[in-house]
Amino acid sequence: MSDLLRINVNDHLEKKNGLSYLSWAWAWAEVLKLDPSATWEAVEYNGMPACFLPDQSAMVKVRVTIKDHSKTCVLPVMNHRNQAIKNPDAFAINTAIVRCLVKCIALFGLGLYVYSGEDSPEGNVEGITVDPRGDLGQGVDEAKRDQFVAKFRTAFDLDAEEPVIAQAVLEVHREINSDHDLYIAVADAMLPKERSAIKAYLKMAKEQK
Repeated sequence: MSDLLRINVNDHLEKKNGLSYLSWAWAWAEVLKLDPSATWEAVEYNGMPACFLPDQSAMVKVRVTIKDHSKTCVLPVMNHRNQAIKNPDAFAINTAIVRCLVKCIALFGLGLYVYSGEDSPEGNVEGITVDPRGDLGQGVDEAKRDQFVAKFRTAFDLDAEEPVIAQAVLEVHREINSDHDLYIAVADAMLPKERSAIKAYLKMAKEQK
């Protein structure tokens, strides 16, 4: 689905807690432009809209079919900090389903670059990213690397307004920015969505100046 892969979704992203969310209604509208007969469904588990796990958290599954080609995607039912919820209510499950829908559509290409932490379909990347050159970052002490990964995650979890979190992320970034090997090692140890969050917070902190 290269047509979807080429679409720039930046103007339709919503920011929350440093993470980017794509409007499900807009995403589905774009799919229908490509294939008016496209369909999607929330897959049920024994008649239930979610699969409840032994730890009381839950998963949802969505199936999308475009031009007779189907893909499925699963997603935990999460809170605004992307943490799994125990005993989620109907609202949380419904929210997870539409988020899972957007993620499943991304498997066809629409907004896929957002999940990899990039700024555009062409792959222009700012902020903290994995450097593909050689063995940079490979010799960094794991304990030191993990220390800064933990610092970033602690900043993400601050019970504070977004600008405060942005400043906390900026402070951690400054600690490692001059050490290129450490910078790369920390980035490589983080999830794409975390790198995307760092990038968003750094931009926010810069705009506050």
